[in-house]
Amino acid sequence: MVKQIFINLPVADPGKSLAFFTALGFSHNPEFTDPNGACISVSDTITVMLLSHSRFRDFTPKAVCDTSEAVEVLLTLGCGSREQVDELVAKAIAAGGTTYDKPEDFGFMYTHSFVDLDGHGWGLVHMSAMPAQA
Repeated sequence: MVKQIFINLPVADPGKSLAFFTALGFSHNPEFTDPNGACISVSDTITVMLLSHSRFRDFTPKAVCDTSEAVEVLLTLGCGSREQVDELVAKAIAAGGTTYDKPEDFGFMYTHSFVDLDGHGWGLVHMSAMPAQA
């Protein structure tokens, strides 16, 4: 069984991206950080490497997506409460991120999202119950 996820994201400036994500309350791991990349821990099982475009290209022969023109990835994080969803979106906006939608309440599920400094979409969801079966 898979126990962890390591996400690699191309970023224009690893230092600025690191500041953005630490403003959201995520932890910085300096052991895996250098001028070409920064490591953040979202949780005990989710690690994100914020890699300069040149460093990211070391792992793939394909071009880095221009997120002003296309969606590269949508990441969704499960939150412990509706308040945590709203708090993370507010922190992201205060740190220079944006949002393109409004919170949605489906009864059993509450969602909202933000876009980081490099155009990566981050969904946030709080599940309070399972949806009713039809």
